[in-house]
Amino acid sequence: MSLHGVALVDKPEGLSSFAAVARIRRIFRPLGVTKAGHTGTLDPLASGLLPICLGEATRYAQRLLDARKGYLARIQFGTSTTTLDREGEVVAYGPKAIAEDVIAAVLPRFTGRTLQVPPAFSALKIDGRPAYELARKGEGVRLEPREVEIHRLSLVAVDTTAGTCDLVVECSKGTYIRSLAADLASAVGTVGHLALLRRTLTGGFRLDDARPLEQWLSASEAERISWLRPTDILVADLPRLVLDARAARALCNGKTVALDASSVDGLCRVYDRGDAFLGLGHVHAGRLRAERLLPTGARRDP
Repeated sequence: MSLHGVALVDKPEGLSSFAAVARIRRIFRPLGVTKAGHTGTLDPLASGLLPICLGEATRYAQRLLDARKGYLARIQFGTSTTTLDREGEVVAYGPKAIAEDVIAAVLPRFTGRTLQVPPAFSALKIDGRPAYELARKGEGVRLEPREVEIHRLSLVAVDTTAGTCDLVVECSKGTYIRSLAADLASAVGTVGHLALLRRTLTGGFRLDDARPLEQWLSASEAERISWLRPTDILVADLPRLVLDARAARALCNGKTVALDASSVDGLCRVYDRGDAFLGLGHVHAGRLRAERLLPTGARRDP
């Protein structure tokens, strides 16, 4: 039986998401794990919640890639940088001390659906090449505005002496908090950049449930296994369907299963009577077909 599940990691600053995944994969390799992947990139500058899918759980990572994200962000007013964050070169200066009421007054402009221009230093492709490659060479980078949605934007603290403000942001996939920082600074009559970013939420996972990367690395094998979240937590928002032994066997053999009575319609998570997660199915007109099933040896979490 293969090991699979979700490791909720609190990624430190200064480490890429790829490096964090590699370290988690390495410590689980003795337990037979060869596949691992994250559910949404965090830049090295950022810290916080990084769910890492192990083994067959990687089949369902896309659902978290598309999920709502939450952040604690700090904007530094008074300086603009090439990368729109603290790691870039300063390219412009402006007023630094911005009053709390001035900041609060512009926040409604950025909530809801809005168009946002992604930063030049991003992985978005231009004629097949990442935009950041062109930007690093000093080539002109022109990215088209994209629609994003900011569900929540709340002011937490303002320090007029330091020229900073802290915000809680909940947003859709594809929202660049660096662009938000620069745009918000412009809206209050100055320039600014992203000074700190900590992810607190992704899908149904919260930072409070994560353990620091170093804790994962120093733990015993038994502890690591006990900390893994089950694979089906990645699809917990879908309706649940339980099959008897005969129907479960038929579905796993690639057959369409007729359901006697079911309130489920559309995509669902499927279990057998022993509560083993089989994978995803799709119900239409009273018939269930397999959508994305786990291999036989991976149908029970450790």
